[in-house]
Amino acid sequence: PRTLGFSAAEMVRAAPGPLRPYLRLMRLHQPAGTWLLYLPCTWSIALAAEPGSLPDWRMLSLFGVGAVLMRGAGCTINDMWDRDYDKKVVRTASRPLAAGDISTFQSFVFLGGQLSLALCVLLCLNYYSIVLGAASLSLVITYPLMKRVTYWPQLVLGLTFNWGALLGWAAIRGSCEWSVCLPLYVAGVMWTLVYDTIYAHQDKRDDIVIGVKSTALHFKEDTKRWLSGFSLAMLLSLCAAGVNCSQTFPYYSAVAAVGAHLAHQIYTLDIDKPEDCWKKFASNRTVGVLLFTGIVLGNL
Repeated sequence: PRTLGFSAAEMVRAAPGPLRPYLRLMRLHQPAGTWLLYLPCTWSIALAAEPGSLPDWRMLSLFGVGAVLMRGAGCTINDMWDRDYDKKVVRTASRPLAAGDISTFQSFVFLGGQLSLALCVLLCLNYYSIVLGAASLSLVITYPLMKRVTYWPQLVLGLTFNWGALLGWAAIRGSCEWSVCLPLYVAGVMWTLVYDTIYAHQDKRDDIVIGVKSTALHFKEDTKRWLSGFSLAMLLSLCAAGVNCSQTFPYYSAVAAVGAHLAHQIYTLDIDKPEDCWKKFASNRTVGVLLFTGIVLGNL
């Protein structure tokens, strides 16, 4: 994982000067978020494959491109909403908009470009998926505002970030099989509540000062109990999805491995150490890859 993150950061550093702020605006130097957006798509695409066959690699590639573009667009929208907040937080003060490296107008034009390219990706899919994909845009635009109005912005992020759990299946099968897609989506939302609450603990001191809300501030010292509950709900939902599409032993082994990984994360988490929170947050890519591997092997 380190080499991948390292190479992404290196790539941004090596980019031409005028391009660099835009690549940083779409967080290309921090690929963890892109993975977390992409992985639920891969689960869904792999689950929708015919029994005995590998997942459709063209769809996996297409969704990979879509994940980079949509995560970039989401970060751009987020920074446009938050530029005044970002200036007040040490961790975010160097973001291109907060630091004044790009103007609001430039970021708006850049956002238009990212969304246009993402639309091109979406138009490669069937009609059902195009409508389903377009429906997620309202979540993408409103999510960054949620931390101003509710202590549960992580839930809205979960609803946004796991849309691929519905879209991947629809792209392969032509529509959603709700008995599989819905539990998979719920599992993804629960997973986001785990990793993004951990992530939010990094910023809790700054958040109190600038007056934004998060599950980290809401749960406080009860965080681990809540995270355990979300993890359990995730595992049960994954089992339900597996049963409803006749998954086999490797799938359930992977679900068990995911459970063990989450248990270790929660048990060893120090909510008052920002660097530990970041490490645990970033380790969730392993959770997603474990599950994807289990689905593929289970299908074969």
